[in-house]
Amino acid sequence: MSYFPNINKIKYEGKDSKNMLAFRHYNPDEVINGKTMKEHMRFAVAYWHTLTNTGSDPFGAGVNIRDWQTEDPMQEARNKVEANFEMLEKLGVDYFCFHDLDIAPEGNSLEEFFKNIDEITDLIKEKMDKTGKKLLWNTANMFTNPRYVNGAGSSPNAHVFAYAAAQVKKGLDVAKKLGAENYVFWGGREGYETLLNTNMHLEQDNIARLFQMAVDYSKEIGYVIPFLIEPKPKEPSMHQYDFDAATAMAFLYKYNLQDHFKLNLEANHATLAGHTFQHEMRVARTFNALGSLDANHGELVVGWDTDEFPNDLMECTLAMYELIENGGIAPGGINFDSKVRRSSFEMEDLFIAHIAGMDTMARSFKAAAKLKEDGFFDKLVAERYESYSSGIGKDIVDGKANLKTLAEYALKNGEAKNKSSHIEYVKSVLNDYLV
Repeated sequence: MSYFPNINKIKYEGKDSKNMLAFRHYNPDEVINGKTMKEHMRFAVAYWHTLTNTGSDPFGAGVNIRDWQTEDPMQEARNKVEANFEMLEKLGVDYFCFHDLDIAPEGNSLEEFFKNIDEITDLIKEKMDKTGKKLLWNTANMFTNPRYVNGAGSSPNAHVFAYAAAQVKKGLDVAKKLGAENYVFWGGREGYETLLNTNMHLEQDNIARLFQMAVDYSKEIGYVIPFLIEPKPKEPSMHQYDFDAATAMAFLYKYNLQDHFKLNLEANHATLAGHTFQHEMRVARTFNALGSLDANHGELVVGWDTDEFPNDLMECTLAMYELIENGGIAPGGINFDSKVRRSSFEMEDLFIAHIAGMDTMARSFKAAAKLKEDGFFDKLVAERYESYSSGIGKDIVDGKANLKTLAEYALKNGEAKNKSSHIEYVKSVLNDYLV
């Protein structure tokens, strides 16, 4: 059965195309810096927003029309596998990612949940073997069920911690079974509602214990892949422990986990933390910890996790520049943790939205590649920090200066003189790269 019978394989038609079901900027075979666009971007479809999202929000019921929905949860799970691989084939996307609860219903017990997962992952593996599609990453949903009302690894209830550990173990078994290239932890409720009754020290210690158990088990089963933490500052928790990239890295270094974990960064989560996507990626890069990306857009005037498909060229171009500076993103990728708007409820909107997102990211990547080729930022930075390449500045960098020699220099040379950044002109020229 085809769930999208009226949609053919999406083709690149160029920027002048008026066809909603065609790429205008994303040409998968276009070579930039020695690699095809497809190799650079490593796009992935996110199972949760694409196949399980109903279009509901806190103020309204679901509106999405989805032909795979049925009264039988397991049959619906099978249907979603078929729909997922049909989308991947027609979009020309090689990767997908999911939470365990996205692909299989929990049933009435942990045993039944695992049985359901086994059946559906058998079907997924058949499809992967047949089509060559790959699993970018999988993860355990340890935030939706009421048992996780107070967190998973951070739960004050040891029984809940054990249940979470069981899900992680199963998740790693699935990762090995399906050849996942990464495994993600998103601590949706790993935080606190109030400090009045919270043992923060114990909760963070326990999260680290769960992470270490995952590292140990991956070695035990002979499937060592990058673990990724996805930072988010709030929502649903009032304050989540993995607030942003810097906080997550501090946590990893505190518990000596930095050799096993990198970061899966989301644009909308950066917005909620009061940062830019570029900032979060730069922080991760300084720690050699940029692992993978959740591509979306957060609307500032709304102030919550809107998860729109990426549409801001400036935001995405600066993010793609960080990706280029990182030397690429593999074995991570760019998954669309994005959902269609409530007014875009038809089946074909899933394709239209992904095409728009892929075009935005491709257009941004091309601009970023040109910025790198022209040395736009490199020249700005080199000129701004030129004083550290010789004289007293080089002594500082080389560790030859001390407070005494610096004081002598300052007394001898008088008041320092700074240069204007001309930042308004810089931003004006930067805009030229976007069009």
